[in-house]
Formats: sequence, C-alpha cells, structure tokens
Amino acid sequence: MNEPGLKPDAPQDGPSGHNKPPLTYKEAGVDIDAGDALVEHIKPLAKSTDRRGVMGGLGGFGGLFDLKAAGFRDPILVSGTDGVGTKLKVAIEAGIPDTVGIDLVAMCVNDIVVQGAEPLFFLDYYATGKLEVETGRRIVAGIAEGCRRAGCALIGGETAEMPGMYADGDYDLAGFSVGAAERDELLPRTDIAPGDVVLGLDSSGLHSNGYSLVRRIVARGGGYDMTALLEPTRIYVKPLLAAIRGTRAIKGLAHITGGGLPGNVPRCLPDGLRARLDARQWKPPAVFGWLRAEGNVPTDDMLRTFNCGIGMIAVVARADAERVKQALAAGGETVREIGIIEPAPTSEADCVVEHGDSLWRS
Repeated sequence: MNEPGLKPDAPQDGPSGHNKPPLTYKEAGVDIDAGDALVEHIKPLAKSTDRRGVMGGLGGFGGLFDLKAAGFRDPILVSGTDGVGTKLKVAIEAGIPDTVGIDLVAMCVNDIVVQGAEPLFFLDYYATGKLEVETGRRIVAGIAEGCRRAGCALIGGETAEMPGMYADGDYDLAGFSVGAAERDELLPRTDIAPGDVVLGLDSSGLHSNGYSLVRRIVARGGGYDMTALLEPTRIYVKPLLAAIRGTRAIKGLAHITGGGLPGNVPRCLPDGLRARLDARQWKPPAVFGWLRAEGNVPTDDMLRTFNCGIGMIAVVARADAERVKQALAAGGETVREIGIIEPAPTSEADCVVEHGDSLWRS
C-alpha cells in the first residue's frame, strides 16, 4: 500500500520521500547562533552582579543560591514577579532599550524590600519575534545594572525567539526575584498605631505604571522628551535595608505602583487604620504636571494611576521619624513627612490624600 496522498509514480526526492525543499529552524525564523552569541554577551554582565551566596554560573538548567553562605540564620523566603508594562512600547518606538531592564528589576525588588527582605537573586524572561543581538545585549545590560543597584545577583533567565508572536522590532520582558528576611524582621510589623508618621520617598518620575494613559496623552499632545518618559524606576533597596537594620524603627513600607498612593498605602496597614496624606508636602517631577494638563486628567485619576512623585512610603512612630529620615537621607533618598496614621471610619477610604490639586500649582 502507498502512503495517503502519494501517487505510485511520484518522484521521491526529499529525505522523507516528498518533493519539497528541506526546512531548517533558522529558515522558520529561529536563529540558534544569535541566541548563543547573546549568551556570550550576557555571561560577563551576570558575573558583574555576583554576590555572597551565588553558586556556579550561567549555563545550568537552574540557578543555585546558598542561603547559609549569604549569612541568614532563620530565613523566610520572599519572592516577587513583574514586568515593565506598556513602557516597553515607548522604549521600542524611541529605539532606546537601555533602561527598561532597570525598570524590570526595580518593579520586583522594590516589592520584596517592603516585606523587610533583602533581594538575593534575579531571573529574567526576554521574548521577541526576531532576536537582535545588540538590542538584547543592551536590555540585559540594563537588567544587570538594576541588579547591581539592588545588590542582587543575575543568576539566570530565558531568551525566547518566537516568530509570528511579535511584530517586527517588538519584545517583551518579565522577571522575578527571590529575597530573604530573618523571621523576626519581616514587615509590616503588628504595632502600627494611630499617631504614627508616614514618610514619603521621592520617585524618579513615572516609574513603570500608567503608560497606557501616557501613550494616549503623548499621541494627543505631540512629542515629549523621551528621556523623561523613560527615566528608570528608582530602586530603593539599599537605603531601605540600611535604615531598617540601622534604626529598627520602620514599621511598614509600601511601594507605590499601579493604584498610586490610595491603592498601595493601605496594603501595609492593619484593619481599622488608614493614612491621611497632605499633598502640599511634596512637589512631583514636571512630567506629571504635563500629563495632567495635556490630558486634562482629573486629580483623582492622576493619584490612582501614577505615583505622582512619591515612589515609596514608610510608617514609623513619631518619636523615630527624624532618625529614620536621617538614615534614609544618608542613603541618598529625599524624604518628607507627608501624613499620619489614624483610625479608619468604616465608610471611608483606607488612604485619604488631601489637597491633591496643590500638586499642579507652580
């Protein structure tokens, strides 16, 4: 019997008996050699992030880390994963892939440190339709820079070339980090109470949230300085860890991401308490005012979409506020007293931002 679809007298030229040219993985759109070339660029970048606890190097099926060698006695693991969102589209359209890797690390490690944990290592996932080695190298160089700023090691990752999944020039990024805290040093603490002070740490700009709205506003209002739109997310890890360990006074932390201050501050507060913030106590970078004016965005929307100039908050007892401020300032942070913790009426929000419109006054 003949195979279905084959005529008895059909010429059988190919290796499988079909009269078709052979196909290779590269002709299907996946260039293994380009992937190998990128790995060679990545190895020294990863090596530059080495820290105590790292075992081995790149190339294995999994990354190894020794918690005991890192100095922990009774560790609890804390993990976080995130992406960069549609800020990637701004980077792609601007042809500037150098800083989104910093954003990727920042979005993960800032979430870990608010639990009182030290980020230990990071892994990334980079996907594209056609692998451009130089673009990939610049992206991973940004990831390595973010890891150095956070004090964590880049111990692995994945580069995926997937033709047909992405438009020409597009790419996607995701990552995750694992950290550790001593069991008795986890945050938030249980003793947050009315009268505690809320300290705000300045953001570097938009960070990595709200870019679907940003892109709509830019499209409506014409061009804007791409360096401002692509300013990388501030990494707060080292100053916060130094203040946590040096003062033993920080009760709670909140990373201000999507949802802004109203959506994130309550995440570190126990039931029955809320934060009352005074927006007159800080001034956001100019990009926020431009977005608000160009998009005619209501203040409530601005506050729930963007960090509006405060990228991290810390809750401390009033008696400890000044020394925590000094410790954070010594680490390079700009710190302001922006609010207070109070009992929460059950019918009202867990975070009230008063005088929000003052943010847009010169």
